[in-house]
Amino acid sequence: MSYGASFALQKAVYGTLTASAELQAAVDGAVFDQPPTGAVPALYVTLGPEKVRDRSDGSARGAWHDFDVSVVSESGGFGGAKSVAVLVSDLLNGAGLTLERGELTGLHFVKAAARRVSGVRRIDLTFRARVDAI
Repeated sequence: MSYGASFALQKAVYGTLTASAELQAAVDGAVFDQPPTGAVPALYVTLGPEKVRDRSDGSARGAWHDFDVSVVSESGGFGGAKSVAVLVSDLLNGAGLTLERGELTGLHFVKAAARRVSGVRRIDLTFRARVDAI
C-alpha cells in the first residue's frame, strides 16, 4: 500500500467536477480544490478531507481513499445546495476515472451529512475510492 496515488485521485476528481458544464453552470464556476478565502461565493463546491487505509489483498496492493466533497450555500434553505450535491453525486458515484498513478477500481458514494454551520448550509458528501498500485 502507498499514499502515492492520493494526489492523482484528487486531480482526477477535481478534473471531473470542473469539466461538467452542468455543475459549472449551477455554481457559476465556483468549484475549488480547497476552501476559498477572501470573497466567498454564495454557492460553491470544494474538495475536503481524505482518509486513506491499506486494502492490499492477494490480488493487488491497494488502498481505500475516503474523501469528502462539500457543497456550501448561503441560501436560507437547503434546496439549492441539495440540487448541487445531487450533481456531484451523479458525476462521481461509479465514475471510471483515469489516474496518472495507480488504477481506480471502484468509486462509490458512502454517505452525506447536511447541516447548518456558522450561518451557511453545508452538505458533506463522502465517497470511497479503491486505488490499486500498478
